Amino acid sequence: MPQPDRVMALPAPDDAKLSRTLDEGMKKYFQICREKLGLLPNVLRAYAFRPAKLKTFVSFYNELMLGDSGLSKLEREMIAVVVSSTNHCFYCIAAHGQAVRELSNDPELGEMLAANYRVANLTPRHRAMLDFAYKLTIRPAEVDAVDRAALKKAGFKPADIFDIADTVGFYNMSNRVAIALDMMPNREYHARNRAPAKLVRKKTK
Repeated sequence: MPQPDRVMALPAPDDAKLSRTLDEGMKKYFQICREKLGLLPNVLRAYAFRPAKLKTFVSFYNELMLGDSGLSKLEREMIAVVVSSTNHCFYCIAAHGQAVRELSNDPELGEMLAANYRVANLTPRHRAMLDFAYKLTIRPAEVDAVDRAALKKAGFKPADIFDIADTVGFYNMSNRVAIALDMMPNREYHARNRAPAKLVRKKTK
């Protein structure tokens, strides 16, 4: 059974409305997304319902996920998937699960993180990172010095710990917005990067 055919439960702006309501900078950003990703993520179309909030969201996201950090892009996407799985956020599990598959070239990792990260054969660094992300999501009031010490023991520097906490906090916020508005992921996410690149190359020869 296919997912519901909508962007969100509220009336998302169509392309004609986007051309009227977005400023030139955001129009250019949307075009770059279409060119690089082959789609316009539904979360951006949903946030365009409130253009000023869209700008804030895009700025925060780009700094958080693409800016300089001791965390790799893959590690930040791994956090996004574990937080989203814990919160049962369909949109973010689909979108960031696809990013994990692409960045890791490992479809099994993406599936394991989405279902239960504990079954994955993780490094001690990644186990500590995801244990912290899970606890901060499910039992935030219980996070204490012991949890931060576990991150330090795994090799994370103070700035990295800040970035882990910031990433976990962002996805808890965005999960709740996506769930509240019943956002649907772009269907393209579901099929992408389902086989390792080397297997894809064998099939295309």
